[in-house]
Amino acid sequence: MKQLTRSVIYLFNKILPSPFTIAILLSAFTYFLAITLTTPTNSDYINYGIELLLFWKDGLWYAPLLVFAMQMMLMLVLGYVVALSKPIDNLIQQATKYCNNTANAVALITFSTILVGLFNWGLGLIYGAIFAKKIGDHSKQKNIPLNYPLIGAAGYVALLVWHGGLSGSAPIKISEAGHFLEAQTGQIFLSDTIFSPMNIFISIALLLILPAGMYLMGKRTNPTQIETQKKIELTTSPNIEGAEILDYSIYLSYSFAFIILGLSIYIAYISIQTDGFNLSFLNPNYINFLLLGLAVVLHKNFHNFLQAVEKSINGASGILIQFPLYFGIMAIMNHSGLVDIFSNFFVSISNNNTFPIFTFISAGIVNIFVPSGGGQWTVQGPIIAKAANELNIPMAKCVMALAYGDQATNMLQPFWALPLLGITGLKAKEILPYTLYMMIIACIIFVTGLIIF
Repeated sequence: MKQLTRSVIYLFNKILPSPFTIAILLSAFTYFLAITLTTPTNSDYINYGIELLLFWKDGLWYAPLLVFAMQMMLMLVLGYVVALSKPIDNLIQQATKYCNNTANAVALITFSTILVGLFNWGLGLIYGAIFAKKIGDHSKQKNIPLNYPLIGAAGYVALLVWHGGLSGSAPIKISEAGHFLEAQTGQIFLSDTIFSPMNIFISIALLLILPAGMYLMGKRTNPTQIETQKKIELTTSPNIEGAEILDYSIYLSYSFAFIILGLSIYIAYISIQTDGFNLSFLNPNYINFLLLGLAVVLHKNFHNFLQAVEKSINGASGILIQFPLYFGIMAIMNHSGLVDIFSNFFVSISNNNTFPIFTFISAGIVNIFVPSGGGQWTVQGPIIAKAANELNIPMAKCVMALAYGDQATNMLQPFWALPLLGITGLKAKEILPYTLYMMIIACIIFVTGLIIF
């Protein structure tokens, strides 16, 4: 285990560049494959190469996918904003009273962060980070010896479960009418993906087994020195003048928030009355609409809400600048025929039983280079859809196989851990041995679920 950990740390520290650079290199690699494997016999490399570059350029700004990028950015930012609210902070503060040793602390933070992560990945990521920091602060004040890196790793567990939850990029995108793969997959509701018997089984298993596994690890590890970072503070202006009073008005913000929350309830009610419990109303826009209402009501006024937005927006920069590059990759793959080549390869080596497992493994590998569930779905989705149709495998199961593979190797990929590391003051190499441990447990659960169902 220690040797594996050292090897992975070396890989990320010495070999892999930044995620943005990786996206550029993947774009170049995809372009090279397209030139090599798909150049028509009646065309020369120069003209075909220019044609591919034009496809790539158009793909960068493909409007439906830019909407998808905006949806994912809002999901992260609004989840982050909710996590910075006083009620969430108070809830975490109360929970730290039960964290009187490492084993109890990691079991509690793992269990609660999984629950929050299944609701929203941005909220889960920041909730886990703040909870871990609060536990560190509490242990220093009460002189309680704890293994702080293990606590930090437990706070990152939301990224191990998120894609099987309500903010999972691939499941919620294909539940939306008019999504970019609708011609190949149709509209697949969350009742067949996130709320399917397979995913419910896997989610419950994660919720029970991961905290137990972390509890046992907490019993075996030694305490460490704890150095936490400065608390994230939201300030209040001492002098409120003129129309600025509206920014601090609890009545105005509550009125706005309750309209949103009330309309959200109404939309859900009408949808269930019309379409039954297929949860057709749950799509990216609905989830962001609900998060907006929750964020405003939890912060009590627009001033606090906007302060939290300013502190949260930096976390969405990776989505903003990297997603268009993934869209360009998808455009090259679709227009060149690489999608057909890759899907035919998977069809040739798979059958109805093994294809979901191959999808899981390939998604885990791709996630190391494309550390974004939405970006990965953009690149891999067309391949999976075509192969699944040819093998006559339920598309919903294949989508969840991709989701499980994507979230599993988040425990290896430090990209999304950056907010947690900044809040807790930990380093990636300190939490990596324990995130690897969680990944191994989770992979056993994921593969078991894919085989059973």
